[in-house]
Amino acid sequence: MNWLLLIIAGLFEMLFALCLGKANHTEGMTSKVWFGSFLLCLFLSMSLLVKVTKTLPIGTSYAVWTGIGAAGTVLLGIFVFKEPATFWRLFFITTLIGSIIGLKLVSH
Repeated sequence: MNWLLLIIAGLFEMLFALCLGKANHTEGMTSKVWFGSFLLCLFLSMSLLVKVTKTLPIGTSYAVWTGIGAAGTVLLGIFVFKEPATFWRLFFITTLIGSIIGLKLVSH
C-alpha cells in the first residue's frame, strides 16, 4: 500500500511542476488558479511522502519520489510545453525510470 501511495505522491510532484509551469505562462486570475493548484498538489505530494517514509526507507522513498516527478515532468514538458524530444533526453529518462524500478526491486 505504501508503494502505491509513494507513486501517487510522485504523480502529485509531477502535477505541481505542471501547475507551476502553467502559472508562469498565464496572467491574471488564470495564473492565480494555476498557482493555487500548485500549492494544493505540493501539499498533497509532501503529505503522502511524509506518510510513506514512516514505513519505507527515506533514501529509497525520496529517490523514487523525485524520480517519478523528474521523469514525469520531462514527459509533460515534451507533450504539454512542446520541449524537444531528442534521443539523449529520452535515453536518460529511460535510464531514470529503469533506476526507479531497480530501487523498488531491491528494497525490502
